Amino acid sequence: MTLEERKQQAETRIFKAVFPNTTNHYDTLFGGTAMHLMDEVAFITATRFSRLRMVTVSSDKIDFKKPIPAGTIIELIGKVSYIGNTSLKVNVVIYVEQMYSNEREKAVVGEFTFVAINEKKEPITIL
Repeated sequence: MTLEERKQQAETRIFKAVFPNTTNHYDTLFGGTAMHLMDEVAFITATRFSRLRMVTVSSDKIDFKKPIPAGTIIELIGKVSYIGNTSLKVNVVIYVEQMYSNEREKAVVGEFTFVAINEKKEPITIL
């Protein structure tokens, strides 16, 4: 399998409904909850690409472009954006959709860096 095929196969998409228990006093998704979901999708993407033990080492700039109201559906999409020797980066985008219309907007964008590790928790090569 080519590198590009592996990247495409590792793409991860998860849908969630935004319920009131995940929102703040403005009735929008907590930023921390969004970051948690993004890191989870990024981890799954990194693991699906490498099929190795992966750990998050950093979250790069995360841009909150639109608030995500309660009562909406979100889609999180993770894609491998960079591959190094022992690390890789995963770009994650959250789209917000209205439940009862076709409206869809990009709400949050971020990038996460992962390192592959062995049983001793030491970095190992990815490819």
